[in-house]
Amino acid sequence: MMQIAVDGALPRSSDFEQISELLPLEGARLLELGCGAAFTTRRLAESFAIREIVAMEVDKVQHEKNLLIPDLPNVSFVYGGAQSIGLEDDSVDAVIMLKSLHHVPIEDMDKALSEVARVLRPGGLAYISEPVYAGDFNEILRLFNDEKSVREAAFEAIQRAVQKGILELEREVHFAGTSRFEGFEEFERRIMGATHSEYEINDDVYEAVKTRFAPHVDDDGIAEFLNPLRVDLLRKPA
Repeated sequence: MMQIAVDGALPRSSDFEQISELLPLEGARLLELGCGAAFTTRRLAESFAIREIVAMEVDKVQHEKNLLIPDLPNVSFVYGGAQSIGLEDDSVDAVIMLKSLHHVPIEDMDKALSEVARVLRPGGLAYISEPVYAGDFNEILRLFNDEKSVREAAFEAIQRAVQKGILELEREVHFAGTSRFEGFEEFERRIMGATHSEYEINDDVYEAVKTRFAPHVDDDGIAEFLNPLRVDLLRKPA
Protein backbone atom coordinates (compact mmCIF):
# COMPACT_ATOMS: atom_id res chain seq x y z
CA MET A 1 0.00 0.00 0.00
CA MET A 2 1.32 3.44 -0.90
CA GLN A 3 1.71 5.88 1.99
CA ILE A 4 2.46 9.58 1.72
CA ALA A 5 4.22 9.35 5.11
CA VAL A 6 4.87 6.84 7.88
CA ASP A 7 4.97 7.19 11.65
CA GLY A 8 7.97 6.56 13.85
CA ALA A 9 11.71 6.94 13.55
CA LEU A 10 13.16 6.75 10.06
CA PRO A 11 16.52 5.32 9.02
CA ARG A 12 19.03 7.94 7.92
CA SER A 13 20.02 7.78 4.28
CA SER A 14 20.32 9.92 1.17
CA ASP A 15 19.04 9.90 -2.38
CA PHE A 16 22.55 9.04 -3.57
CA GLU A 17 22.67 5.97 -1.32
CA GLN A 18 19.19 4.87 -2.35
CA ILE A 19 19.88 5.37 -6.06
CA SER A 20 23.13 3.43 -5.72
CA GLU A 21 21.21 0.51 -4.24
CA LEU A 22 17.99 0.58 -6.24
CA LEU A 23 18.91 1.55 -9.81
CA PRO A 24 20.96 -0.26 -12.47
CA LEU A 25 23.76 2.24 -13.12
CA GLU A 26 26.63 0.46 -14.84
CA GLY A 27 26.47 1.19 -18.55
CA ALA A 28 23.04 2.78 -18.17
CA ARG A 29 21.51 5.80 -19.86
CA LEU A 30 19.79 7.88 -17.19
CA LEU A 31 17.40 10.82 -17.40
CA GLU A 32 17.37 13.22 -14.47
CA LEU A 33 14.39 15.58 -14.42
CA GLY A 34 14.97 18.76 -12.44
CA CYS A 35 18.71 18.35 -11.96
CA GLY A 36 19.10 21.73 -10.25
CA ALA A 37 22.76 22.64 -9.78
CA ALA A 38 23.73 19.07 -10.74
CA PHE A 39 25.19 18.09 -7.37
CA THR A 40 23.76 14.57 -7.40
CA THR A 41 24.29 14.42 -11.17
CA ARG A 42 28.00 14.99 -10.66
CA ARG A 43 28.31 12.49 -7.84
CA LEU A 44 26.63 9.78 -9.89
CA ALA A 45 28.63 10.56 -13.03
CA GLU A 46 31.91 10.44 -11.11
CA SER A 47 31.06 7.36 -9.01
CA PHE A 48 29.70 4.88 -11.56
CA ALA A 49 30.43 3.77 -15.12
CA ILE A 50 27.23 5.38 -16.42
CA ARG A 51 27.01 5.59 -20.20
CA GLU A 52 25.14 8.90 -20.19
CA ILE A 53 23.09 11.13 -17.91
CA VAL A 54 20.64 13.42 -19.66
CA ALA A 55 20.16 16.16 -17.04
CA MET A 56 17.09 18.34 -17.65
CA GLU A 57 16.34 21.58 -15.83
CA VAL A 58 13.35 23.88 -16.36
CA ASP A 59 14.94 26.85 -14.56
CA LYS A 60 16.64 28.68 -17.42
CA VAL A 61 19.04 30.58 -15.15
CA GLN A 62 20.30 27.36 -13.56
CA HIS A 63 20.39 25.53 -16.89
CA GLU A 64 22.65 28.18 -18.39
CA LYS A 65 24.99 27.78 -15.41
CA ASN A 66 24.98 24.01 -15.92
CA LEU A 67 26.01 24.43 -19.54
CA LEU A 68 29.26 26.00 -18.31
CA ILE A 69 30.27 22.85 -16.40
CA PRO A 70 33.38 21.65 -18.25
CA ASP A 71 34.30 18.34 -16.66
CA LEU A 72 31.33 15.97 -16.97
CA PRO A 73 31.74 14.43 -20.43
CA ASN A 74 29.08 11.78 -19.89
CA VAL A 75 26.40 14.34 -18.90
CA SER A 76 24.18 16.12 -21.43
CA PHE A 77 22.45 19.21 -20.03
CA VAL A 78 19.05 19.88 -21.59
CA TYR A 79 16.56 22.68 -20.98
CA GLY A 80 12.98 21.58 -20.38
CA GLY A 81 10.33 20.27 -18.02
CA ALA A 82 9.07 16.80 -17.17
CA GLN A 83 5.75 17.35 -18.93
CA SER A 84 7.51 17.59 -22.32
CA ILE A 85 10.58 15.39 -22.60
CA GLY A 86 12.38 15.69 -25.90
CA LEU A 87 13.66 12.11 -26.01
CA GLU A 88 12.60 9.11 -28.06
CA ASP A 89 10.30 6.38 -26.78
CA ASP A 90 11.96 3.55 -24.81
CA SER A 91 15.31 5.39 -24.85
CA VAL A 92 16.47 5.46 -21.20
CA ASP A 93 17.14 2.78 -18.60
CA ALA A 94 16.07 4.82 -15.58
CA VAL A 95 14.53 8.19 -14.70
CA ILE A 96 15.42 10.17 -11.59
CA MET A 97 13.28 12.92 -10.06
CA LEU A 98 14.75 14.35 -6.85
CA LYS A 99 12.19 16.53 -5.04
CA SER A 100 11.04 17.88 -8.39
CA LEU A 101 7.65 16.32 -9.18
CA HIS A 102 5.87 18.71 -6.80
CA HIS A 103 7.39 21.63 -8.74
CA VAL A 104 5.60 20.52 -11.91
CA PRO A 105 2.32 22.46 -12.36
CA ILE A 106 -0.46 20.36 -10.84
CA GLU A 107 -2.36 20.22 -14.13
CA ASP A 108 0.76 18.78 -15.82
CA MET A 109 1.72 16.12 -13.26
CA ASP A 110 -0.18 13.28 -14.96
CA LYS A 111 1.38 14.25 -18.29
CA ALA A 112 4.83 14.29 -16.69
CA LEU A 113 4.46 10.74 -15.39
CA SER A 114 3.13 9.59 -18.77
CA GLU A 115 6.22 11.15 -20.35
CA VAL A 116 8.43 9.33 -17.84
CA ALA A 117 6.79 6.04 -18.84
CA ARG A 118 7.10 6.86 -22.53
CA VAL A 119 10.86 7.41 -22.51
CA LEU A 120 11.63 4.47 -20.22
CA ARG A 121 12.55 1.21 -21.88
CA PRO A 122 10.18 -1.66 -20.98
CA GLY A 123 11.13 -2.83 -17.51
CA GLY A 124 12.99 0.43 -16.81
CA LEU A 125 12.77 2.13 -13.42
CA ALA A 126 11.71 5.58 -12.25
CA TYR A 127 13.11 6.81 -8.94
CA ILE A 128 10.85 9.59 -7.62
CA SER A 129 11.93 11.19 -4.35
CA GLU A 130 9.58 13.63 -2.63
CA PRO A 131 9.81 15.55 0.66
CA VAL A 132 7.26 14.68 3.32
CA TYR A 133 5.34 17.59 4.85
CA ALA A 134 6.84 17.30 8.33
CA GLY A 135 9.96 18.14 10.31
CA ASP A 136 11.80 21.23 11.56
CA PHE A 137 13.05 22.24 8.11
CA ASN A 138 9.52 22.13 6.74
CA GLU A 139 8.33 24.35 9.60
CA ILE A 140 10.81 27.00 8.44
CA LEU A 141 10.15 26.54 4.73
CA ARG A 142 6.38 26.86 5.02
CA LEU A 143 6.72 30.37 6.46
CA PHE A 144 7.41 31.60 2.91
CA ASN A 145 6.75 28.56 0.72
CA ASP A 146 3.99 26.28 1.98
CA GLU A 147 4.14 23.17 -0.25
CA LYS A 148 1.47 21.06 1.45
CA SER A 149 -1.00 21.09 -1.44
CA VAL A 150 1.55 20.52 -4.22
CA ARG A 151 3.25 17.67 -2.35
CA GLU A 152 -0.13 16.01 -1.84
CA ALA A 153 -0.92 16.52 -5.52
CA ALA A 154 2.37 14.90 -6.53
CA PHE A 155 1.62 11.84 -4.40
CA GLU A 156 -1.89 11.59 -5.84
CA ALA A 157 -0.47 11.79 -9.39
CA ILE A 158 1.87 8.88 -8.64
CA GLN A 159 -1.04 6.91 -7.23
CA ARG A 160 -3.07 7.52 -10.40
CA ALA A 161 -0.18 6.43 -12.63
CA VAL A 162 0.03 3.18 -10.68
CA GLN A 163 -3.74 2.65 -10.60
CA LYS A 164 -3.94 3.14 -14.38
CA GLY A 165 -1.07 0.74 -15.00
CA ILE A 166 1.11 3.41 -16.62
CA LEU A 167 3.80 2.53 -14.09
CA GLU A 168 4.01 -0.29 -11.56
CA LEU A 169 5.01 0.22 -7.93
CA GLU A 170 8.22 -1.72 -7.36
CA ARG A 171 8.95 -0.43 -3.87
CA GLU A 172 8.26 2.48 -1.55
CA VAL A 173 11.05 3.66 0.76
CA HIS A 174 10.83 6.13 3.64
CA PHE A 175 13.98 7.60 5.14
CA ALA A 176 15.40 10.74 6.77
CA GLY A 177 17.79 12.81 4.70
CA THR A 178 20.08 15.55 5.97
CA SER A 179 20.12 19.20 4.95
CA ARG A 180 23.21 21.12 6.07
CA PHE A 181 23.83 24.86 6.00
CA GLU A 182 26.82 26.92 7.09
CA GLY A 183 24.66 29.47 8.82
CA PHE A 184 21.58 31.44 7.81
CA GLU A 185 23.42 33.14 4.95
CA GLU A 186 23.77 29.87 3.07
CA PHE A 187 20.13 28.99 3.73
CA GLU A 188 19.09 32.39 2.41
CA ARG A 189 21.19 31.99 -0.72
CA ARG A 190 20.33 28.38 -1.55
CA ILE A 191 16.70 28.19 -0.46
CA MET A 192 15.18 31.65 -0.25
CA GLY A 193 17.17 32.87 -3.25
CA ALA A 194 16.58 29.85 -5.50
CA THR A 195 16.01 31.01 -9.07
CA HIS A 196 13.46 28.28 -9.86
CA SER A 197 10.82 30.02 -7.73
CA GLU A 198 9.74 33.51 -6.75
CA TYR A 199 8.76 34.05 -3.13
CA GLU A 200 6.99 37.02 -1.61
CA ILE A 201 9.16 37.68 1.44
CA ASN A 202 8.52 40.95 3.25
CA ASP A 203 10.49 42.16 6.26
CA ASP A 204 8.17 40.46 8.76
CA VAL A 205 8.40 37.09 7.00
CA TYR A 206 12.17 37.42 6.65
CA GLU A 207 12.59 38.05 10.38
CA ALA A 208 10.25 35.18 11.24
CA VAL A 209 12.29 32.78 9.08
CA LYS A 210 15.56 34.00 10.57
CA THR A 211 14.19 33.64 14.11
CA ARG A 212 12.90 30.11 13.45
CA PHE A 213 16.23 29.11 11.89
CA ALA A 214 18.47 30.47 14.67
CA PRO A 215 17.96 27.71 17.33
CA HIS A 216 19.23 25.09 14.86
CA VAL A 217 22.66 26.70 14.45
CA ASP A 218 25.35 25.01 16.58
CA ASP A 219 28.47 26.52 18.14
CA ASP A 220 30.37 26.05 14.87
CA GLY A 221 27.76 27.99 12.92
CA ILE A 222 26.34 24.86 11.26
CA ALA A 223 22.62 24.04 11.00
CA GLU A 224 21.58 20.49 10.20
CA PHE A 225 18.06 19.20 9.68
CA LEU A 226 16.73 15.67 9.38
CA ASN A 227 14.04 15.68 6.71
CA PRO A 228 11.54 12.87 6.13
CA LEU A 229 11.53 11.72 2.51
CA ARG A 230 9.54 9.21 0.47
CA VAL A 231 10.81 7.37 -2.59
CA ASP A 232 8.43 5.68 -4.99
CA LEU A 233 10.37 3.24 -7.16
CA LEU A 234 8.24 2.61 -10.25
CA ARG A 235 8.73 0.19 -13.13
CA LYS A 236 7.50 0.51 -16.68
CA PRO A 237 5.52 -2.63 -17.58
CA ALA A 238 7.53 -4.95 -19.81
